[in-house]
Amino acid sequence: MANFSSLHVPATENDPDDDTFRDYDNLFRVFYNYPPTLDPINIANAYVECKSLLHLADMYDALEVIGPRVDHHLLRFQGRLWKQIAKYPPSYLKLGYMARSKAIFQEAIVHVVGQWPQGINQLRGQIPDNVLDLIEDKVDELDELKAKIEVKLFRITLSTSRGERVTPSNNWLDWLSMSLFRQWLAENTTPPPVPILKSPRQSSSRNGDTLPPPPPSAFNTGRVFRLLGTGSSSYLNHDECKRFLRLSPEHYNRENLKRFERRVDEIKERAKDAVKPLMRNFLELDLGREGGGLPYLTCTRLEIADFPWDGEV
Repeated sequence: MANFSSLHVPATENDPDDDTFRDYDNLFRVFYNYPPTLDPINIANAYVECKSLLHLADMYDALEVIGPRVDHHLLRFQGRLWKQIAKYPPSYLKLGYMARSKAIFQEAIVHVVGQWPQGINQLRGQIPDNVLDLIEDKVDELDELKAKIEVKLFRITLSTSRGERVTPSNNWLDWLSMSLFRQWLAENTTPPPVPILKSPRQSSSRNGDTLPPPPPSAFNTGRVFRLLGTGSSSYLNHDECKRFLRLSPEHYNRENLKRFERRVDEIKERAKDAVKPLMRNFLELDLGREGGGLPYLTCTRLEIADFPWDGEV
């Protein structure tokens, strides 16, 4: 009689049946008040397992039971979770919504709104309309706030020693410093012009139809406001001021350059104060003083009434 006890049958890697068995095992574990067996070390694996479990729970109308367990497990990763959400905000927005996790959903939506419309293709058709409406409402609120602050920035003026507003007639050098700041601001907050020349050739589909050109890349002024909020030499530094003043040789000398830079620094300090409402950070992720290098704003805040699942039956 053959001995099959020593026969080695190699297991198939990533067998979908194994994943399904794991999900059902975790589902019933939670049903019977046992903790699910989710990866406690690798957050990428934990995300995949949690997402799969939530989709299974959704099939059985059990998100209210499974969601809190998923939320509890992922929040144990603490700082690593916030960094992972910063890398993949649309994915975690969807997961946070399914798990009814206020912490994960709020963290993700701050990134999504700040980057908008960058993540639109990953979200459209994959989240409920009320969630998309919430995102667009928050984007509109942020745009309104940015517009108000832009007006304040363009109205920043300097005064003479007699308290008069600086003009070309009473202080040419100081007026030049204001002009340089406004020109820099206009260039960096205005979308680039649409090219006049036609593209060489448009691509065609297999059936010969001409495909529409790809949409233009999104213009996000978040990076500019971050620079304004940082101040110091992050923009309009010594070399830029020197290069600008040299365009007027009759005004260029060492003393004028020093005065010019001092006045530019005064403007930058006022600009820094003006953009403070945009520099607020409502992320759990620690960005540090310099904004963590993020090229977008993170000042979006959700109120309790904003969460799209509150009041659902």
